[in-house]
Amino acid sequence: MITQKGQSIEDKSMEIIESEIGTHPYSQDEWTIVKRVIHSTADFEFARSNKIIFHNQAIESGTNALKEGCNIVVDVNGVVGLLNKDNLAKFGNKALCSISDPNVVEEAKKLNKTRAQTAMRLGAKEIEGGIVAIGNAPTALQEVIQMIKEGVAKPALVIGIPVGFVCAAESKEELAATEIPFITNVGRKGGSPCASAILNALYIILKQRLAS
Repeated sequence: MITQKGQSIEDKSMEIIESEIGTHPYSQDEWTIVKRVIHSTADFEFARSNKIIFHNQAIESGTNALKEGCNIVVDVNGVVGLLNKDNLAKFGNKALCSISDPNVVEEAKKLNKTRAQTAMRLGAKEIEGGIVAIGNAPTALQEVIQMIKEGVAKPALVIGIPVGFVCAAESKEELAATEIPFITNVGRKGGSPCASAILNALYIILKQRLAS
């Protein structure tokens, strides 16, 4: 029977990850993020063949945006559900998901696009200067990339880690070729738990910096 409290279980999990990972190429802040993704998925491949990759300004840009109270625009409600709500409240960040908004549903049908795509396009104002976190829908990531190319919106950070067999890996490759600050990974793996884990880790880094 497990009798340990939540924090002690988490601490033990992190110890196990550290002991099993061996050498890795990540900086201290990058490893904070990768370790959180491994913790949320129990999958060490996020540090290996499906490794997480970082734009060189990703962490700096992301933490600064969070500190300034930026919006966090996500593709599905599952990402919102896994975010630390105390952190959102502390820094005044709003986690926004409009995939089920009636206007989005109607516009998606009219344009013959996915709701995830349409939600991003209609959310351009909220994306500007904010963080986009995509864990489920490659079409949403592709739409954001196109919006950036068009100059429609310029987010501070794009977390693009959608899971899937169709366009997931390709959309990540496209994101990694942009100049916008990004955090993504290689291959098909990903998901909402990964996207929210990255955001929660950015808050950890931010609070460590403010405390130092």
